[in-house]
Amino acid sequence: MVAAKEQRNLDILCVNTIRTLSLDAVQKANSGHPGLPLGMAPAAYVLWTKFLRHNPRNPKWFNRDRFLLSAGHGSMLLYSLLYLTGYDLCLEEIKNFRQLHSKTPGHPENILTPGVEVTTGPLGQGFANGVGMAIAQKHLAARFNREGFPLIDNIIYAVVSDGDLMEGVSYEAASIAGHLKLDNLIYLYDDNNITIDGSTDLTFTEDVTKRFKAAGWAVLEVADGNDLLQIEKAIRKALKIKDKPKLLRIKTVIGYGMPKQGTNKAHSDAPGEEAVRQTKKNLNWDPDKVFYIPDEALNHFRKAIKKGEELERKWLKLVEKYKKEFPDLGSEFARFCEGSLSEDWEDALPSFDNVEAKATRVYSGEVINAVAGKVKQLIGGSADLTSSNNTYIKSSDSIQAGKYENRNIHFGVREHAMGAILNGISLYGGLIPFGGTFQTFSDYMRPAIRLAALSRIQVIYVFTHDSIGLGEDGPTHQSVEHLCALRAIPNLAVIRPADAHEVREAWRAALKRRNAPTALALTRQKVSLIDRKKYASADGLHKGAYILAEATDLEGKFCKPELILIATGSEVGLALRAYEILNNQGIRTRLVSMPCWEFFEEQEEEYKQSVLPLDVEKRLAIEAGVSLGWSRYIGQKGETLCVDTFGLSAPAEDVFRFFGFTVENIVERAKKMLSL
Repeated sequence: MVAAKEQRNLDILCVNTIRTLSLDAVQKANSGHPGLPLGMAPAAYVLWTKFLRHNPRNPKWFNRDRFLLSAGHGSMLLYSLLYLTGYDLCLEEIKNFRQLHSKTPGHPENILTPGVEVTTGPLGQGFANGVGMAIAQKHLAARFNREGFPLIDNIIYAVVSDGDLMEGVSYEAASIAGHLKLDNLIYLYDDNNITIDGSTDLTFTEDVTKRFKAAGWAVLEVADGNDLLQIEKAIRKALKIKDKPKLLRIKTVIGYGMPKQGTNKAHSDAPGEEAVRQTKKNLNWDPDKVFYIPDEALNHFRKAIKKGEELERKWLKLVEKYKKEFPDLGSEFARFCEGSLSEDWEDALPSFDNVEAKATRVYSGEVINAVAGKVKQLIGGSADLTSSNNTYIKSSDSIQAGKYENRNIHFGVREHAMGAILNGISLYGGLIPFGGTFQTFSDYMRPAIRLAALSRIQVIYVFTHDSIGLGEDGPTHQSVEHLCALRAIPNLAVIRPADAHEVREAWRAALKRRNAPTALALTRQKVSLIDRKKYASADGLHKGAYILAEATDLEGKFCKPELILIATGSEVGLALRAYEILNNQGIRTRLVSMPCWEFFEEQEEEYKQSVLPLDVEKRLAIEAGVSLGWSRYIGQKGETLCVDTFGLSAPAEDVFRFFGFTVENIVERAKKMLSL
């Protein structure tokens, strides 16, 4: 009885250590969100000390449980837990919460803080990331686990909020999670009925329990978010439920202990010195102590180090036995964990010699299927446009409940969730995810693309129907501004290949680009194969822009150009025909293929000047998208042949002709430029 009482006292001490540490950090920063850490500290404490399998000394241990703070505004909850359990995050970093170059930014970033699994803050993203992680876990377990060898058996946990559940992406992700019966997913719902504007009664009165049950989830309810025993029982019960993802609906009080607890005033911003003192008094804490961590509490939290090291040690022994029992699988598993590809994977890339004219989306599908046997980490699909996007791996079936070993994912008409799920798959580790949709629908998944770029993770986007070449579906589906919008995202490489050879090199680049996402912009209409024996190799794609065809004089000898045509994607073939006419007429013209602005900007200035020399001021950029951004490459005396309006509904050839994308118009524009 005495021991039980002592444990209860220790538990309360530890919970309040999380609370006061978070509160002091927010107050010192004079900004932040104290409400969630104060309300969810008990649930987080139970999860982290009794259930979460992790190793603070090795945050990247592959079979660790994943913990996601989808409600990223409550970041001090996570930072407190990471510091207290022994991660490489010192107390000084806690004190520097939200300060320049600290490891404790306002919202969690996976690239900055050891132990932070995903970059969160935009609500709903972490929710969907967790679904991606659960898919990755199920796939790898099905692929590698054997009887007696549960190499992959970890659980994906997350803290989600009212705000997370309001975001549409959570609806999309919850639906697919229920459909796939992802029972390795346990979400702790901070059900406090408060958002920034006030009570959730203002906007959010649906029955969340019924909604999730309808989506195929099991919902467990904890009536008191301070009841550690009930929280523990709920998690234990959740772990036993099979064939359903689980939502633990925990009734909490936002800003527990604060003078304004339970109101929107407790959600965000520093509460003020007096409110901090009063909160500490309400928690039976010394109000005069700042950043105070009782030794007894710290020692209890730090048990996670020894426990985690032992968990990983046992797992590594299991892996060694596995390698002896299944040597080929063991080698493959090691490659997956390391994130390395087989040495000869590039040999599988198709050569595309003498192929017929096809859409670049078709060539892309051929590359996917050519390399799938060697790049076994490749996994992905489409948002209900599989046959249009050409994203199906023909050697595999589709992932469904109980069939997780397959590699094709049907995301349904859920572009936003697809983007966030791809991020989760990538962040889980071991896999290279890709996802396809029409390029115009990249707008629906832009928040997830942006977070992939911020998180520096490998995700490949297959964006087909990339321009007015979409044709009859009309301006609602014709992407004109999207290349520009995607190029505006830092760290995202947007590649618009011109022919089969550039498609191959685009995939080569994307598969090698380990620490950043790549978007492929692919055509619906056919493009001809460029004669690479006559013109430059498509290897130039890796430099972003290259001289495809050099200027010649009337005798056919290379010479300094007086005009440069710059084109991307399907317009390169058009520009190539114009180039030939111009040079044959004595107009010294260079043709530059520019499939990737981002790669070009990474090159040395000397190379960039060799492709686009400053003394050649007459330049014409040709791209079936908006002209915004091209000024950096055409200069003051250059011009663009672009589309600065929405498109039109008509056959693609007619639409292109209407907007001036003809050989005759390019030749005429070039001559006019030179006559000025």
